[in-house]
Amino acid sequence: MKRVLFVCTGNVCRSPMATGLLRHRLQELGLADQVSVASAGVYALVGQPASANAVTTLAQRGIDISDHVAHSLEIADVKTADIVLVMEEAHRRSIFYTTPQHLGKVYLLTEMSGQHHDVKDPYGQPLPEYERCAQELTQLIDQGMPQILRRLGLAAKS
Repeated sequence: MKRVLFVCTGNVCRSPMATGLLRHRLQELGLADQVSVASAGVYALVGQPASANAVTTLAQRGIDISDHVAHSLEIADVKTADIVLVMEEAHRRSIFYTTPQHLGKVYLLTEMSGQHHDVKDPYGQPLPEYERCAQELTQLIDQGMPQILRRLGLAAKS
């Protein structure tokens, strides 16, 4: 089983939404049984659920993340992941400081689609900001899927 780890700041908005979106896409591609997707936060609000607006936004897309519980990023998470997708350069730096030997598998999510910018955090913002973020994450995952699968050594089932 291949492992993808999404990392954001609090693990209540971006990374849980990205996890739900990628799981959904992998299901559509027939790869859900080959890839485990998890998330963590560099400054996680440990034990907290995904933000209500994140849950609502993905529910509108038919994706349920209501059972998400925020998890703090640990070295073991990075070690066991095949690819780590971070939302901001600051998250990559945090990983570098704690486990530099694993930096080779850490990427900005945007890099998977040939871009290089942070994904803006909607935390504390109104619902439209979460919808904007979910739309951006969806586009980044869809555009980056070939690169993600390549880095995992997988191909979509026909």
